Amino acid sequence: MLGRSKKPPTAVHHEPKAVESQPKTQDPLRKLGVLDDENVRAMMHGSNMVKVRSQRWQKSRSLRLLEDGVTVWCESTKSSRKAKAQQTFSVTEVECVREGCQSEALRRLSGSVPENQCFTVVFRGARKSLDLLCPCEEEARRWVQGIRTLKERVANMTQKEKLDQYPLPPSCGPLLRADENDDGKMSYDEVKRLLQMINIDLNEQYARSLFKKADRSCDGRLDHVEIEEFCRDLMRRPELDAVFRHYSGNGCVLSTAELRDFLGDQGEDASLIHAQSLIRTYELNDWAQNNQFMTQNGFTVYMLSQENDVFNPDHARVHQDMTRPLAHYFISSSHNTYLTKDQVTSASSAEPYIRALNQGCRCVELDCWDGDKGEPVIYHGHTLTSKVPFKEVIETIAQYAFKASPYPLILSLENHCTVEQQTVMARHLRTILGKRLLTKPLKDHPLKDLPSPEVRYTPLSPALYSPMSPALYSSLSPALYSSLSPVVSSKLSPELSELVVYCRSVPFRGFQHSAQKPPDELSSFNENDALKHIKDTGKLFVRHNSRQLSRIYPSGQRLQSSNYDPQDMWNGGCSMVALNFQTPGEQMDLNQGRFLPNGRCGYILKPSFLCSPSSSFNPEITGGGPGHIPTQLTIRILSAQQLPKINTDKPNSIVDPQVWVEIHGVAIDNSRDKTHRIDNNGFNPRWDSTLSFQLQVPELALVRFVVEDHDHKAKNDFVGQYTLPFTSLRTGYRHVHLLKADGSSLSPSTLFIHVKVSGKGVPIKTVSERMALAKSKGKA
Repeated sequence: MLGRSKKPPTAVHHEPKAVESQPKTQDPLRKLGVLDDENVRAMMHGSNMVKVRSQRWQKSRSLRLLEDGVTVWCESTKSSRKAKAQQTFSVTEVECVREGCQSEALRRLSGSVPENQCFTVVFRGARKSLDLLCPCEEEARRWVQGIRTLKERVANMTQKEKLDQYPLPPSCGPLLRADENDDGKMSYDEVKRLLQMINIDLNEQYARSLFKKADRSCDGRLDHVEIEEFCRDLMRRPELDAVFRHYSGNGCVLSTAELRDFLGDQGEDASLIHAQSLIRTYELNDWAQNNQFMTQNGFTVYMLSQENDVFNPDHARVHQDMTRPLAHYFISSSHNTYLTKDQVTSASSAEPYIRALNQGCRCVELDCWDGDKGEPVIYHGHTLTSKVPFKEVIETIAQYAFKASPYPLILSLENHCTVEQQTVMARHLRTILGKRLLTKPLKDHPLKDLPSPEVRYTPLSPALYSPMSPALYSSLSPALYSSLSPVVSSKLSPELSELVVYCRSVPFRGFQHSAQKPPDELSSFNENDALKHIKDTGKLFVRHNSRQLSRIYPSGQRLQSSNYDPQDMWNGGCSMVALNFQTPGEQMDLNQGRFLPNGRCGYILKPSFLCSPSSSFNPEITGGGPGHIPTQLTIRILSAQQLPKINTDKPNSIVDPQVWVEIHGVAIDNSRDKTHRIDNNGFNPRWDSTLSFQLQVPELALVRFVVEDHDHKAKNDFVGQYTLPFTSLRTGYRHVHLLKADGSSLSPSTLFIHVKVSGKGVPIKTVSERMALAKSKGKA
């Protein structure tokens, strides 16, 4: 950690503060601020538990938090003939921790094991949850609270804190493995091995010069403090230094006026007050801060902070008008939400609902069939997928429906049940969801438009459609809507049917009478039918979708639960574009990017040209029409930082990174371009490559950054990506914080870029400024 100095800065580079005389294994915990947390200390001491998969499969495991403060070591207590089975997980991989018997496996054991001694660790992505039984209630409580504490602390760390905490990859593993003789020091050969582990192939002469500089003791070996210094020199950012020197008059510090000039070029608040606040927040040197200067170190900290992220921080909260009719929003929607993988043989579970809801999904699907003992079940009918009780899924939804978003959730129920089991479904919906279930209209007078996400109504309301689909809708106080439609038979249980208030599922009969149809009718389209409407009668489909909800779902031939391109459907104004959330890839990247703004609440207000019943917007013919704002986007890909190793089973393998920038929007805007590759450097590759794109309908465009490991003989390996709407893209020098394939953070891996936006030949600093200028010219 860089310390504050009371002396004036005399050079651009400042020496790191000496490490205090504490055991090095406690340093990460001190930096995390959890050194004295009794739960974390209990985790470090370790516990013997039982890992549970079923009534028959229960194995003893020893769990212990490692000294890095984020890695949990899970080890078999019995030795095999070869070696002990070992496994680790990081708290950064944890989606949530559920207390008690709240997983499928533990629910089946309910009554036979003490519930207060059980907990489940739910991971992001495809990794299976970890069900654990502790020796006592106190031990379970400490682990649950300890993991939550560490997860929250790591999530709230700034980028600079992460780099300070983990100058190597996010655990001490590589350092410990490189120290072959376990003496706490590293020879030059061990350092070379370390460099390969952290994905960098250094020039021999340069590597030796860094080693010699860090070897203050001149004994040919680096101790813990010297290793930190070596890593900091290794991580210096010449491209950031160049930006700093461009604005600094003396090359040593930025005055408030110089920092203000930089902010102006960034398209931000260029006031002296804002510049001074940044110095107070990010400057590390006391003398510089007191004299209102920013040093190069302070500038680096600021540039790596979330405040300088490529994503507009104003969009990280709910900032859009939430009082418009539901049909005026894109609604994050999931297909076959109960499946963990493919739709032929995979397991059905309540866990995917937790993952989808925690991502802000506002429409989840339940395929309902008759089950044993009069209890309906959910699974993919006529396949080998397993079954999960309907009641269990509703209980899970009730618990997680509004944790990530306070706005409406739509439960899409595909109904294959007999009237008798439909009645059971209705009873479970009412008793489990209680007062949150919307069971009657919000107003007495005839409906002209669908209600808004800001409905002030305590109940939830299911919506039944054919298949039957309940929907959950909520704001300040949660409300659930549902819609029902029978698949096998037209017979509906009155108890279930009366729960349908606003989302009445009806077959689509054409656009002839769309304007006269009630707005509460919902139609579902498979991807092929929707695409045909968009291409053949796009203008009519847009008008239809301005008043009524359309739900798009994947073709039944996608047996592996692959996804279609959602962008085509958004271009046509479709509100509920349902994807297989369990299948990572480009399509889910686009979905995550689309719903990144507006506080990730799962509702994104459509552009105005998609909200008018008389709109002339045609997604296939966009030149000169509504939404046509010719815009030039220029992106310089400057560098990347700390890209992970891809082929971890090959110790000598170093990534050869290249970057793609993709535009996803209306057909005429779709484009992609790439940088050249950098050989053997995933640690700090530099491209300085400029890519340009012409946009015609910027309000629908998504920008996707993709980093790949170039391969001469096979398909390039995916390294990381980040997707965001063009309207949330900030100009100037920015960092892009990369994500893994499952959408979780790849921290501290970043791209460093420069963004420029211009419209009609006039450089504009921000999208909002461009819109304001266009509006003022129109008034003139």
